[in-house]
Amino acid sequence: MAKKRIGILTGGGDVPGLNSIIKSVVYRACEHDCEVTGIRRGWEGLTHLDLSDPASKARYVLPLSRENTRTIDRTGGTFLHSSRTNPSKMKRLPKHLEGEAFPTTQVTKGGETNTVHDVSRAVLSNLEKLGIDQLIAIGGDDTLSYAARLHQLGAKVIAIPKTMDNDVRNTEYCIGFSTAMTRAMAAIERQRTTIGSHERIGVFRVFGRDAGFTALYAAWVSSIRCVIPEHKVKLEHLIELLQEDKRRNPSNYALVVLSEGAQWEGYHVQEYGEPDAYGHRKKASVAESLSDEIKKRTGEETIVSDLTYDLRSGDPDFIDKLIASIYGTMALDAVLAGQSGLMSALVEGRYDLVPIPDPKLGPRKVDVASMYDVNRLRPNYANKRGLPVFLNRL
Repeated sequence: MAKKRIGILTGGGDVPGLNSIIKSVVYRACEHDCEVTGIRRGWEGLTHLDLSDPASKARYVLPLSRENTRTIDRTGGTFLHSSRTNPSKMKRLPKHLEGEAFPTTQVTKGGETNTVHDVSRAVLSNLEKLGIDQLIAIGGDDTLSYAARLHQLGAKVIAIPKTMDNDVRNTEYCIGFSTAMTRAMAAIERQRTTIGSHERIGVFRVFGRDAGFTALYAAWVSSIRCVIPEHKVKLEHLIELLQEDKRRNPSNYALVVLSEGAQWEGYHVQEYGEPDAYGHRKKASVAESLSDEIKKRTGEETIVSDLTYDLRSGDPDFIDKLIASIYGTMALDAVLAGQSGLMSALVEGRYDLVPIPDPKLGPRKVDVASMYDVNRLRPNYANKRGLPVFLNRL
């Protein structure tokens, strides 16, 4: 009887804990006499792979074993590497696919219209040629949106949510969030000494294009103000609160943390550069814009700090390493049961398998009514009895 062969890949931005998932899948698979094939560089590995070219196969395919994954959970990043490739919307075909006819659509973003190709047929072909019976895809909203499409096309896919934004639907927790919060808290606490020494207003920027969980929880554990994408604040009110904080502080300073997608009335998120494979452009620093407004309106000096990439780098903390390992084990259990279209998750504080989120719904967002005090521009600290550890009911 042929061994079951499992594929595994990581897509999108790296976060601490990815290697713990990979190791747990490989170790458990070996116990059940399954083979695991690592697909390198995310969805690029299944679009750019040319199995007739040994160099291409060496670049994108890596057989995994207990031996070559034994120590990978001791570091952050992803052992399999990653990319932001969307096989259903590729601007340029890989060289070995040029000349083939694939379905095309017109996509307009930022006033620019492009013809994109859906190379899902090539992805399915590569999975078949590699002999992969089931695929485990680890990623955030973008990566998992294509995992959902593959499932619809008949491939057997199990998903694992990872993103420091913690904004994947159907789960209360995504791998990478705890480490990001631990790092944000430490960075903010360290910088208090400099901001206080110069009696300034500290403005911190963290990731969070559409959802404010990262800014909200960083503010929570640091006892500072925050601005999140889900609520457009009044700039005058925000500045008044910061000046009040500064006056009341014996060291004469104040702090605020903003999601990259945060807005205030009269300000619109500024983007630049070409859209990535999922249509996202880079965002200009909202922290710099707020800093300019504070100085213009009050004359107060500020210190601006971008805490984005530093929060996703390095080793995972205890929570991320633990949940990553369990998510990987749950995904392997689903594979062994022949299931598809499911995702490892935390629901009501309990581990579960849930449907891969519907991409049309977009990311999960902060429930402003229960989690954010729109008057104080802080987390809502009260009435948490009976809620799961990450506070949001799905």
